[in-house]
Amino acid sequence: MKRLLLGATALTLCTGFSSAAYAEFTLNILHINDFHSRYQPITSSDSNCEAEADAAGECFGGIARLKTAVDNQRAELEGENVVLIDAGDQFQGSLFYTQYRSDIIAEFANDLGIELMAVGNHEFDDGPAELAEFLEAAEFPVISGNTNVENEASLAGNLAGAHVMEFDGERVGFVSALAEDTDETSSPGEGVEFEDVLVSLRGQVAGLEAAGVNKIVALTHVGYTTDQQIAANVPGIDVIVGGHSHTLLSNTAEDAAGPYPTMVTGPRGNEVPVVTAYSYAKYLGDLQVTWDDEGNVISAEGEPILLDASVTPDEGYVERLAELQEPINQLMEEVIGTATAPIEGSREVCRVEECSMGNLVADAMLDAASGRGATIAIQNGGGLRASIDEGEITMGEALTVLPFSNTLATVDITGADVIEALENGVSDIEGGAGRFPQVSGLQYTYTLANPAGDRISDVMVGSGDNWQPIDEEATYTVATNNYMRTGGDGYATFAEGDNPYDFGPPLEQVLADYIEAQGGEYEPYTDGRITVAE
Repeated sequence: MKRLLLGATALTLCTGFSSAAYAEFTLNILHINDFHSRYQPITSSDSNCEAEADAAGECFGGIARLKTAVDNQRAELEGENVVLIDAGDQFQGSLFYTQYRSDIIAEFANDLGIELMAVGNHEFDDGPAELAEFLEAAEFPVISGNTNVENEASLAGNLAGAHVMEFDGERVGFVSALAEDTDETSSPGEGVEFEDVLVSLRGQVAGLEAAGVNKIVALTHVGYTTDQQIAANVPGIDVIVGGHSHTLLSNTAEDAAGPYPTMVTGPRGNEVPVVTAYSYAKYLGDLQVTWDDEGNVISAEGEPILLDASVTPDEGYVERLAELQEPINQLMEEVIGTATAPIEGSREVCRVEECSMGNLVADAMLDAASGRGATIAIQNGGGLRASIDEGEITMGEALTVLPFSNTLATVDITGADVIEALENGVSDIEGGAGRFPQVSGLQYTYTLANPAGDRISDVMVGSGDNWQPIDEEATYTVATNNYMRTGGDGYATFAEGDNPYDFGPPLEQVLADYIEAQGGEYEPYTDGRITVAE
């Protein structure tokens, strides 16, 4: 297999490739997305997996199982055309990333033999410099076609926009796109710009087609809904392999959001297969695509492979993880309290409605910031990354729930701005956006059937033991995290507020202190502070 890189701003293609040699061409695409540094197995609710549960066959995924599954598929498909690709978001999500940053990602991704990766929004969580370090260490191309980095010194010239691979004389082009709101959901810095996804992809595809490439795969990090829009609106794309929304597609799993692949009618009348493989390497995507000699997809079939107890973890990886675990064991094992019941922190709940983890974190933030006059707390649901089981709560679990190194912050805004912030928070529930507002000191109702921007009603603020309607003219001190305070996740009203102050300790410490203040025993609850109207 030969490779050729294409630049992000000007697509150029070297000559010398042979013409198609076969009437039909089949490519086996193995893919992952949204791994989020989940190197150890997870439970069915995406929580950390204890050794006893793993031994009982109740856990899934983990890098060691992924290694075995990839090796098994490559062995089974020996002699066929196979590629392993990643739709982004390797960064962030576990203590392994907190401890080792991009070093650990490059180590395992290189060893797995990933052949191409798209940039995810979380690859910018520690700024462009950390992404630049990863690009330097990665032994495979990393692409992002609508990400303009020419004004960012650490990335300029180092991030390709598209890529071409050659399999036995057949060229396959890969185009890419990253969610346009990455400047809101991460920390790319002022030198990085995100261009319109559809416009960028049309240009990338046109460049490849002009160079004679008639088999084109879009490797995207924009989410399942947007992937379907791309399929319907960008001519020339044959297949879409996506990430970002953590969507499970399957022909057998009962909780799947759609079939694998999902077929979408393209602008040229062709059927475009769209696939994505959930998250955290719980599944390995496995899609077989066949093109005819003119570059038309004539077959696309497959099913994601569930990495359950039937997949034996690679022993070498297990041993390496044990070595890497030693420096963080002491921190992880520190007990900060006890939960009398499970604390719900899954994205499926916390990004659409009140959840007990949201209440815990928002209550803790408000309690810690009350000395600065805060009467309201708003925490983005996407900042909550795991649930906590009943029993002892460790600092490791707190860090897994709150892995982004965010700190407590406050800002003064009007009641009208609070309502505007809540409208932002519920503006993309359909897309599973992480901006959903978990709150404390506040009650509100939202109506999903209404258009975005007109969904919030019945906003009430706490007044002693009572509730009263929010005063749109009054000023309120809001406790939040430093990411949201600076406009992250679309909370522009926070960035424009008065008296901004990022004073706080890290949120995991805020959480630990709050649980300790409760006597060390915490009873999870919901109380109707968020109502969903019919």
